[in-house]
Amino acid sequence: MQLYNYHSHTARCGHADPDWTDEDYVKEYLAAGFDTVAFTDHAPEKTPVDLRPRIRMPYSQKDEYLASVRSLRERYADRIRILSGFEVEYSPGREEELFELKRETDLLILGQHFVLRGEGEEPYYFRKTTCRDGGIVRKLADYVERAIELGLPDIIAHPDHYLLHRNTEFTEADAEAAHRICRAAAEHDIPLEINLHNILGCTYRRGGTENDDPLPVQRQRFAEISYPRRAFWEIAAQYPVRVLWGLDVHRRGEIAYFEKLVALAADLLGGVTDKLTFTDHP
Repeated sequence: MQLYNYHSHTARCGHADPDWTDEDYVKEYLAAGFDTVAFTDHAPEKTPVDLRPRIRMPYSQKDEYLASVRSLRERYADRIRILSGFEVEYSPGREEELFELKRETDLLILGQHFVLRGEGEEPYYFRKTTCRDGGIVRKLADYVERAIELGLPDIIAHPDHYLLHRNTEFTEADAEAAHRICRAAAEHDIPLEINLHNILGCTYRRGGTENDDPLPVQRQRFAEISYPRRAFWEIAAQYPVRVLWGLDVHRRGEIAYFEKLVALAADLLGGVTDKLTFTDHP
């Protein structure tokens, strides 16, 4: 079993459990047998680009967040390794601000939730809409490639997130983006994350309510899951790229599902996981 998780959010992002403390996370990771955890909350923006409400901490909370992680690292040093980080999105012109965050932390994960459109237009958010625009998908690949070339991310989080809401479609543009992302990650030795959060939301926490339905019932819900997508990871298997599981934790109790989610993901992806190179610690 993978004993680390590098994708954890906190109450500061505005859409995680509001009364769950950073130390509560650490205690749950310890109870589940993990030896390493990285706090990688949605990065604050000095110059706002992402204007969605309740999606990331205010910039004024950045120093307090990093101080909290440092304090926990010291207090739990003999029991678990604790790293500081952020989940960031790349967009042209923000390089200096993003590298400032990188210098202040142990790692950055790139979770590209949006791309920019024309001047004065709202960014294109993949969670808000069903993306059938090949130009937008190719722009996402541009952003991920550029971020990797610059040496910005240490991990690419949910690289198939652009397929959200399209549970069966996989177009020529989707395949092109997958090849470009996987090729760049392989060339620069940046691991790709197989994200487990969407699986959890469609199975054991379907509709936001916990259930203990048996595995056969959970597997019947695979049709609701748009990522991780087997077609993407079949392309990833063609490249010498390292991969890891990512919990993308937002709420109490999610960490305990890790082994069940890995098993479900392996079923969902078929034999593809046997062709992938899972990494120890990136």
